[in-house]
Amino acid sequence: MSPPPNENNAAPSGSATPAGATGSAATAAPVAHRPGWTVATVAAIAAATVATAGLLMGTSAVQSRTDASPRAITPRAALGAEELANIDVFRKTSPSVVHITTLESQRDFFSMNVQQVPRGTGTGFVWDDRGHIVTNFHVIQGASAARVTLSDQSVHNARLVGAFADRDLAVLRIEAPAGKLPPIVIGSSRDLQVGQKVFAIGNPFGLDQTLTIGIVSALNREIDASNGRTIRGVVQTDAAINPGNSGGPLLDSAGRLIGVNTAIYSPSGASAGIGFAIPVDEVNRIVPRLIRDGRFVRPAIGVTAGNPGMNRALNLPKGVALVQVSPNTPAARAGLQPFRRAADGSIVPGDVITAIQDEAVADLDDMLTALERRSPGDTVSLSVWRNGQTRKLNLVLAMGE
Repeated sequence: MSPPPNENNAAPSGSATPAGATGSAATAAPVAHRPGWTVATVAAIAAATVATAGLLMGTSAVQSRTDASPRAITPRAALGAEELANIDVFRKTSPSVVHITTLESQRDFFSMNVQQVPRGTGTGFVWDDRGHIVTNFHVIQGASAARVTLSDQSVHNARLVGAFADRDLAVLRIEAPAGKLPPIVIGSSRDLQVGQKVFAIGNPFGLDQTLTIGIVSALNREIDASNGRTIRGVVQTDAAINPGNSGGPLLDSAGRLIGVNTAIYSPSGASAGIGFAIPVDEVNRIVPRLIRDGRFVRPAIGVTAGNPGMNRALNLPKGVALVQVSPNTPAARAGLQPFRRAADGSIVPGDVITAIQDEAVADLDDMLTALERRSPGDTVSLSVWRNGQTRKLNLVLAMGE
């Protein structure tokens, strides 16, 4: 009888190599106890395994040391002229742009104490070194207080100087050193052209000092103010404008203010490439009067207008049909007459204002817009229709309410 095989006997011819024999030394160790394997064979396998592991570890360590070194920097050419111009506009103008946080009073449920909590954010810009800040009316509408953060991150309490909801404009004032208040450079909107480059700086979604670039997409658009009045002559742009941009400046490529960003057209509430800005010519006309008077005083002529349905019902021309003329007013002194009913119930023809300074007025909104461009004391020419006849008359504008 042959002796049982032991660790000194050779493996039988044709036997398979054990699975895992090329693994780690820890995995190969039990092979020493397998029948038919010699100590020399096991030692050779272990040595080869250790050598292979060492080689792999050594390669990995070398590779690791190599990867830890920074990559070489590839030099670039100088910035292009357009990039440099963009950077220059931002550097020059951003110190004039501010972040506005509005507050509202809220009563604590348990203590009943009244405290001010954040209500919303918007953008504004420095108008002069006396601390006047221009923004949209809807940014501060309904707020009990506001704080202004300047470009150096200093925060200042603001007070309302004046607002004109019809043009969505408001003026705040802060107490800050003149050196921190670089006024924005004023441009013109009357000579804007579709296609010219524009820049918007603001605080979209609370992210301050954000620059976006686009073009003038269209001119003389009309949008509704928060009180329902129509704002005419609005600039349309595709520069990205989002919530928080309201009240911020729209600039031309020279860094001049050409509009105040006020609204976007978007089903989702985010930028869809259609933004609107109040033209700077309107801003430059209204803001000084808000600073001076605390409100925008519209000149008055002393009339009350009928509704648009009256023109259609009576087959009247487009214009402002008068239903009341107040005594001792410019309209009364000029001889204007309202429509009224006679004793028998018939309608006595009155006057329809069809133009101011030869500029056609189709309705009351048109007439108010035309009057807003004038001041109390100015003499204006009216075109007046009555019972099929048109005449012209002059009157001196009075101070409105």
